Amino acid sequence: MVLSLYYSFTDYALLNTPEWTGLHNYTALFQDSRYLQSLKVTFIYVGVSVPLEMAFALAVAVLLNRGLKGLAVYRALYYVPSLLGGSVAIALLWQQIFGSDGLLNDVLGLFGIHGRGWISEPGTALWTLILLRVWQFGAPMVIFLAGLRQIPDEVLEAAEVDGAGRWQRFWRVTLPLLSPVVFFNLVLQIIGAFQAFTPAFVISGGKGGPSDSTLFYTLYLYQQAFGNFRMGYAAAMAWVLLLIIAVFTGLNFVLGRTWVFYGDEGVRR
Repeated sequence: MVLSLYYSFTDYALLNTPEWTGLHNYTALFQDSRYLQSLKVTFIYVGVSVPLEMAFALAVAVLLNRGLKGLAVYRALYYVPSLLGGSVAIALLWQQIFGSDGLLNDVLGLFGIHGRGWISEPGTALWTLILLRVWQFGAPMVIFLAGLRQIPDEVLEAAEVDGAGRWQRFWRVTLPLLSPVVFFNLVLQIIGAFQAFTPAFVISGGKGGPSDSTLFYTLYLYQQAFGNFRMGYAAAMAWVLLLIIAVFTGLNFVLGRTWVFYGDEGVRR
């Protein structure tokens, strides 16, 4: 890490001796239109996929928490996408589903709907990757489920006796008591989303296309480091990404003081 910080202040092409350039790499970043595009794409990806993934994971966890038979089997099945979702194989499968001649268009054709190249058009390519991220809801779901099973039944029963309906019990009791778990999942998923790389690399052939619509921050960093051999520039990008993640994590901890409750504090409030 210390060496990469040093490289970020140099002109370094892997095969030459690093030449000190000061802040040149950092100032050049914000004059690079493709770098700014990678920031835009990544922020959209994080801002849309993380809330959707969290909401979907919580909804499934609540359903599984209702005492289903074979709970362990359901839990394992829902967790499988999280194990496989970041793999090259799944990214290739996503190509087969959302390609011009893919499975989705075949299904739409049965209803007389003309499909499109979902991963080959700038307007929809990023959304297929967001959908892939949401599909990997298994890891936060398992954590949510563990948190839900720690909520005492007597607390919910007391709320029911007081006249609270199912929706009120969820918002007034369950969610406040689950807030530490929500916070934990939120921090992890934001960090993971900022570091997403494999799906965009595979689906776009490592180029971030079409028209840079899937040019994730990490993908552009990879292009600069190992495609253009601008290791100093890529190191500067890596440290900016570290700063961005640190800022978002810090904001979560600061804002979390207003909505994260521990023990029975949330119920009292």
